[in-house]
Amino acid sequence: MRTISFTLNGRPTAVTTDETRLLLWVLRDDLNLTGTKYGCGQATCGSCAVVIDKASARACATRIGDVAGKSVTTIEGLAQNGRLHPVQQAFLDHAGYQCGFCTPGMIMDIYASLEKNPSAAPEQVMREELESHLCRCGAHPRILDAVKSASAAMKGGVR
Repeated sequence: MRTISFTLNGRPTAVTTDETRLLLWVLRDDLNLTGTKYGCGQATCGSCAVVIDKASARACATRIGDVAGKSVTTIEGLAQNGRLHPVQQAFLDHAGYQCGFCTPGMIMDIYASLEKNPSAAPEQVMREELESHLCRCGAHPRILDAVKSASAAMKGGVR
């Protein structure tokens, strides 16, 4: 057991646990942040995407000990002051989901991508970031519309 300190959704956080436990289970079971989903458990479906130090990561393949001293953002950490983040709002506005199970992971990858490169073309974001998401829903045209809206909003400095 070890106490691991990190920043979670902008707040200092410490957990005492086995440092080899997966971040996914610490988020869901210990910290009650259930927006990060368990999908394949092999870092291939994207349902567990979170952002660690501004880069997308798969929580199902990240040990909690590896986030010591780092900043972790989950889907629960995007909204600020009661307002959805532009990526969340765009998904809502364009109904960029069907069953919604993988939506938090998609939103986190799009968020990380647009934070890294706000001038990226929405089609580029879709191709590069969402290709690693296994989603059988038919919402991809609406997701692309959401990415276009989020990209425009984030270029305007809206967070």
